Amino acid sequence: MRIAILGASGRVGTRLIELTLANPGLELVAALVSPQSRLVGTPVAGGSVEYRPAERWIKTRSDVMIDFSTPAASLAMQDLLGTKSIPVVIGTTGFTSEDDGQLTAFATSRPLMISANFAHGFEAFRRSVIDFARRMPDATVTISETYHARKKAEPSGTSRLLARDLFEAQSLTMGFPAPEPVILIDRIGETVGINEVRFTMGSARTFFSYRVETLAAYAEGALAAAQWLVSRQHPAGRYSLANSLAD
Repeated sequence: MRIAILGASGRVGTRLIELTLANPGLELVAALVSPQSRLVGTPVAGGSVEYRPAERWIKTRSDVMIDFSTPAASLAMQDLLGTKSIPVVIGTTGFTSEDDGQLTAFATSRPLMISANFAHGFEAFRRSVIDFARRMPDATVTISETYHARKKAEPSGTSRLLARDLFEAQSLTMGFPAPEPVILIDRIGETVGINEVRFTMGSARTFFSYRVETLAAYAEGALAAAQWLVSRQHPAGRYSLANSLAD
């Protein structure tokens, strides 16, 4: 499987390159970075592939693209792709509702797998807390997250996704809008990612916790998603991790 990586110099992009180069069944064909990056023109891991800006990649043949960049770079890439049908796995977060609508429009031209969290096991964790919320719709929900100290002190894409899902699950069960979940934010050292959901039910509490130990977890999950998109030859459309687990 020939892979192009957008955001190749980032924290997850770097792990994606490492995993791709270490797997004999995968081939890195493009490592895409910002035009201003100091890495432009330098070889990736001493090999024949060089770090390049996105516009210099467009004619390179690849089976799939994996995108862990920024909302602006991600949307610019989708626009650059035009009507090309190359599958794209998008782990970039921070999209606005307007951005999200643009992604849905781009998905009419190619299969897009989009998730705020590709780490192995996260989708099962998400499903578990949604199921509990449906069964206990009157519980008070608190979501907490802990990430590394350099991450912005605002709710992550993962926490926003959980908050939306849990709000919708409780509201649907009760038949009227549930209280919005509270999101607590913490930034500590080099913490990769801790996501927790607490349900308070008066005299009892239930606590769900999901912890990512290394950044490789996000890269591994994104590669698995890419293999799912390519091996099943899915038509153009917008896909989520739930789709891959349903097969």
